[in-house]
Amino acid sequence: MPRAGVMAKPPHSNAFFIDGAAGRLEALLETPDDAAVRGCALVCHPHPQHGGSLHNKVVHTLARAFQHRHMRTLRFNFRGVGSSDGEFDNAHGELDDAVTALAYLRAHWPDDPLWVAGFSFGAAVAIRVALREQVAGLVSVAPAVRRFAGDVGTLPACPWLVVHGGADEVVSVDETIAWLNELPPGPELEVFPDTGHFFHGKLVELRQAVEYFIAAQPGE
Repeated sequence: MPRAGVMAKPPHSNAFFIDGAAGRLEALLETPDDAAVRGCALVCHPHPQHGGSLHNKVVHTLARAFQHRHMRTLRFNFRGVGSSDGEFDNAHGELDDAVTALAYLRAHWPDDPLWVAGFSFGAAVAIRVALREQVAGLVSVAPAVRRFAGDVGTLPACPWLVVHGGADEVVSVDETIAWLNELPPGPELEVFPDTGHFFHGKLVELRQAVEYFIAAQPGE
């Protein structure tokens, strides 16, 4: 396995707003200070109506994984969450929010490889983003696909990691596996035994698994 990266210093953080279709989107850009930045990653948070926000600990863990691989990360709040304008739109408007946030990264760093990732609801949105936009890679943690992305019939044209807890009490791992089996071969699936939806006690292992996947891709 490739060795996981280590940041020598905490990332530089910049909180700001991005103009979206429903109004302003609250955003947090974090840039690693320890090495030359080699890419960007957009990270999408879980369900807005169930406490999901850019501060979710799994979302934070995903951001750290990318930062350890020398990428700047953009976390943001979907419409109606935190200080973001608008109202929940059942993943339709939220897809537009994510595409808008991705466009911000692409406009500012047009030559950088651009990844997208998400957790639960955010993972389903991220899958749709990767199908709609050209991205360098995709990471989906406990993707709520049956409800929010179950009708996709093709694969994103990029490396794709799916991570799921084997004892997930919110998003069934069996449903996720069945959904993946309906698609052409392509995604790499890693199931964490005896692990629930929020990866309690397994966040370090989750971060490492994501780092290993990123590091294994060509050009890393």
